[in-house]
Amino acid sequence: MMDKLSTLRRATTWEISESEDETEVESNQIPELNDHKEKATTPPSITLSRDTHCDNTAPSPPAAKPKPTQTLPLPPQPSSSSSPSPSAAAAGSPSPTRKRRSKEEIELDKQRAQERKELRERAKAAKALEKEEKEAEQQQRRDAAQHLKALRPENILKCLTVCIDPALLQQEGSDILLGRLTSLNWTFQLESQQLTHSITWTRTLPEDGDKVVEEEQVLLVIGWSDFLDLLSAVKKLLESGGEGAHGKSFFSPLQEFLNREAKKVVTILVTDSPLEYTSSVSDDSYEDTLASELGMDQLQIEEVLVHLQLYKNVSVVFVEGWQAVTDQVSALTKALSKRPYKLLTERSELPFCVDGSWASGARVQRDGSGLGQVWPLQLQQLNRVSAVVAATVAAEYQSPQLLLQAYQKLESEVERKALLAGLLIKTEGKERRIGPEISSRVYRCFTSQNPQLVLD
Repeated sequence: MMDKLSTLRRATTWEISESEDETEVESNQIPELNDHKEKATTPPSITLSRDTHCDNTAPSPPAAKPKPTQTLPLPPQPSSSSSPSPSAAAAGSPSPTRKRRSKEEIELDKQRAQERKELRERAKAAKALEKEEKEAEQQQRRDAAQHLKALRPENILKCLTVCIDPALLQQEGSDILLGRLTSLNWTFQLESQQLTHSITWTRTLPEDGDKVVEEEQVLLVIGWSDFLDLLSAVKKLLESGGEGAHGKSFFSPLQEFLNREAKKVVTILVTDSPLEYTSSVSDDSYEDTLASELGMDQLQIEEVLVHLQLYKNVSVVFVEGWQAVTDQVSALTKALSKRPYKLLTERSELPFCVDGSWASGARVQRDGSGLGQVWPLQLQQLNRVSAVVAATVAAEYQSPQLLLQAYQKLESEVERKALLAGLLIKTEGKERRIGPEISSRVYRCFTSQNPQLVLD
């Protein structure tokens, strides 16, 4: 009976153990993906063991031989329950190398990006502007070249039109003018002019939409009788104190035309004159002819002509027939064709003014100061006498009077001509002599009594 009770008191314990791999899975919450798959497919094992506990009062029986451990497979657990997803793991534990940017850093990055964008836009705009300026400059050069080409005389002649008053065709010999214009292939037209018996010019401007402008030049062709009428009217005008010509005369329409067109330049061509207004005619015969026809002497006629030229901008030319009139028209047409090109190319300064510091001369005071500067400038007026040569001569002889005294001390003409030949000139570290040629020319300039002598 006691044996049965002791047997009943034995407790059988079941030990459930998992593999080491499962224990590592629980300890490590974030395993590698490949290891996790292998461990998930390995089923855990159950080990059953039985321990025998002996009562203190009862003798312990001999130890029973332990039975082998039995391993029971467990159903595989899903991987989601054993380990979290990669996204959850990443959210739970941020990477130590990546630092979250602050709001100031984000704003700074945006500002830098905006600055880089603006810089690129400015560079692009500057490049486009430079390209536009270059194209505009090239276009401006092409336009200037085209404009310069259009202003050449041969092209201006194509734009000029000679306007002839029909009243001139009634005069004998006017066909010479029409034949000349036709042979030169110049454009002309017959139309009534403001001033009867006149010839004017018009020019077409292609750059202004074929705008037609009138030239200032006007040729007025009159006979001898009309010229005498003109002189008489102007004489009365001068005698009346400039109040105006009284009565109907040839000068009245001319005066009205000049009052309307103040900028016009009128040239009167007098044809069929009984004598030439030149020096070939003797003064006695000329004065007798004028006195008989006008009651005016030569001085009075010259006063009338000067008054017309100074106050009315009218000049008088005496010609022989229509051949001379045709030559005048041809010459004036060519001059008008050259005028635009000359106005564009000629310098605004006076052509006879020489550039340079010496052009204004040297100022001489009342005490004589400044004469030392005038003397070298006077020597420089001679051809091939440079400033260095003039300064050397002026240093040796401080005034023209001293040079003349030196010439007078010499006995022969040869010695006087060679007086300045031995003077040394220093230029750029080199020395040379003035030479006999310049010395001889200076001598002839200051001692010759012949005003027609050519020094060079």
